[in-house]
Amino acid sequence: MIKQYLGIKEKYPDSILFYRMGDFYEMFFEDAQTASRALEITLTSRNKNDDAPVPMCGVPHRAARNYIAKLIDQGFKVAICDQVEDPAKAKGLVKRDVVRVITPGMIIDNELLDAKSNNYLLAAARDGQRTGISFLDISTGAFRLAETDDVRTLTEEIRRIDPSEALFPESSAGDPVLSLMMAALPERSVTLLEDGVFDFRKGRGRMISQFNTLNLEGYGCEHLRAGVGAAGALLYYVRETQK
Repeated sequence: MIKQYLGIKEKYPDSILFYRMGDFYEMFFEDAQTASRALEITLTSRNKNDDAPVPMCGVPHRAARNYIAKLIDQGFKVAICDQVEDPAKAKGLVKRDVVRVITPGMIIDNELLDAKSNNYLLAAARDGQRTGISFLDISTGAFRLAETDDVRTLTEEIRRIDPSEALFPESSAGDPVLSLMMAALPERSVTLLEDGVFDFRKGRGRMISQFNTLNLEGYGCEHLRAGVGAAGALLYYVRETQK
């Protein structure tokens, strides 16, 4: 079981893995230690008599939504790992897999959302001297993009949007503009993705596929390479987390 857990956890290193075991979601190792502090629940251990017992904690399946909300509110990401076959028909260990990843910018449950404000996921990308941003509220479908060479304007816009989560290329630390933008979000969840995710051509392809159109002229953004790159990263992230 632990081998199965570790194999799944390896795919979601930046998320707290909620591993379904019967009527509970269990967490192990560092996830258990982190969750027990964040949720103020008891930390115990598996195989207590071993030389190196495994830290663990758990929450009831029926009450999981409340615990997930607390973790998301603190900026954590949660990967929901469920049983994907009938335990009664399973031969040996029940197959499990992550069925959904919940992040601060990817909340779709009304009970976890603030009805008085938007819950934006934002992405930023660079193309030459131009910087683009795109933002999405998955609960309402609001989806926008823009680009400029005025860093101050973009930084002010990010503060106005006040995203719950922001996506940046892995190389952002070496880019003075993107570094400045990241610094405008000190208390938010920043997720770094491979630089290729923000590529204009890939982003354009994702948008054309999403909106089922021949090009982006009708949306007035065909020429906005940085903006389209950022928008494409959002679509990529949505597809990867909302399986």
